[in-house]
Amino acid sequence: MDALKTTALNARHQALGAKMTAFSGYVMPLNYGEGVLAEHRWTRDHASLFDVSHMGPATVELLAPGPDAAANHAQISSLLEPLLTADLQGLAPGQMRYTLLLNADGGIDDDLMVARPRDLERQGSLDLVVNAGGKAADFARISAQLGDAARLVRRDAGVLIALQGPAAEAALSAHLPHSAALGFMQASEWVWRGGSILVSRCGYTGEDGFEILCDPTIGAELWDALLASERVKPAGLAARDSLRLEAGLPLYGHDLDPTVSPLEAGLGFAVSKRRLARGDLLGADRFAQELAHGPKRVRVGLRLEAGPPAREGAEVLDAKANLIGRVTSGGPSPSLGGGVALAFVPPHLAAIGTGLFVKVRDRSVAAKVVALPFVPHRYKRSV
Repeated sequence: MDALKTTALNARHQALGAKMTAFSGYVMPLNYGEGVLAEHRWTRDHASLFDVSHMGPATVELLAPGPDAAANHAQISSLLEPLLTADLQGLAPGQMRYTLLLNADGGIDDDLMVARPRDLERQGSLDLVVNAGGKAADFARISAQLGDAARLVRRDAGVLIALQGPAAEAALSAHLPHSAALGFMQASEWVWRGGSILVSRCGYTGEDGFEILCDPTIGAELWDALLASERVKPAGLAARDSLRLEAGLPLYGHDLDPTVSPLEAGLGFAVSKRRLARGDLLGADRFAQELAHGPKRVRVGLRLEAGPPAREGAEVLDAKANLIGRVTSGGPSPSLGGGVALAFVPPHLAAIGTGLFVKVRDRSVAAKVVALPFVPHRYKRSV
């Protein structure tokens, strides 16, 4: 077994008394001294700082860009698009998109973020972040797709941190004033204390916030500077997971996997209508079938009525106790005061308000299909 890696912030976590755990090949903070519940609530009310340096940031760039910025963007987009669901051609400078990496059968091999740089001289490049667990395979596949026209430059030696919560803008703009002008799913690069910083307004908690990729030379400095604010506290993986569950956001390897299609997962918004109409997506036959006849299963949110929360793998039953699906993510909701879960069920049992049951500790607990997200998103969108 390969030795676990540590991030550049590992010493900071140790000094803060973090409880560490193994995750996706890294030693990562699970939670800090005040515990998961306190971290979850602090994020909702103020702002929390997460180390997500285990993720897979990278840049794809043309090897021989030409003098025309628009043509450079079109070329790099055309190289990467065949693997993904997004309309990369239509990205404006400084804009990001959530997209899906598909396999030949139209299943999801990963979900990721792709951003078009704002700077004119970088218009033959795209910045992306893939999930930690699959980054080696993702990068190999993307590199092969680029061929001899472009290259993939891994940036996972840097420091990637996520500042999330209603106080995130004030905390970050104290150090990077121009960051406050970013809207949701916009990104820009700046220099801070002599090092490069790529700031994107996005996150995985449902709250307003930022993900910040820093040069290794300044990552720890920025971490310390942000934590110096009374509005910011550190938070670990456990709170990040409970926050994303309340936000109804899927987790790859749990709610998404190579057998799940974008339409089954309720991620049709991540599929380009232009490309869907042209049929140039991987798994085009499956898309056509599901659009014509509907998917055989769909992802739903469940609110449990009482008792302990359902966990991944719990059976989902209909009113006659027939097995109809399984929970893919589940746990207590600190914001709602009860158990919530994500699960796949047949479409005829997916309507809001449908009564179902979840098997928890050999007991059938009543549950109801509810609208996602469980807790409303509070992203700051551009006017």
